[in-house]
Amino acid sequence: MENSTQMILNEIDENFKNIEEASPEYFKAFKNYMGEAVKENILSLKTKELITVALAVASKCSYCIALHVKKAGEAGASKSEIMEAAMVAGLIGGGPAVGYIKYVSDAIKDLMIN
Repeated sequence: MENSTQMILNEIDENFKNIEEASPEYFKAFKNYMGEAVKENILSLKTKELITVALAVASKCSYCIALHVKKAGEAGASKSEIMEAAMVAGLIGGGPAVGYIKYVSDAIKDLMIN
């Protein structure tokens, strides 16, 4: 049985496929933009993914949270690092953003990130 994070990740994949079918040029540009934004440079991929977790929480985007918790884990971030990054979002987003940390906790659990 699929967990809620995997269902969200599947929805993201389906949405991206629909966008690519509707406008291959738009999707290619968007995908290139995303790749450039997280490409290792001065900041490591892990650091950039932790930043995106915080931004996703501050933006209150459950889709973004699922995707970037997964990517942060793949980049080597620990459960504690991901949770700390999410909690930093409360500085900007306040109480509503702090409420979205639940989605971070769920994704960590569903994706079995230690």
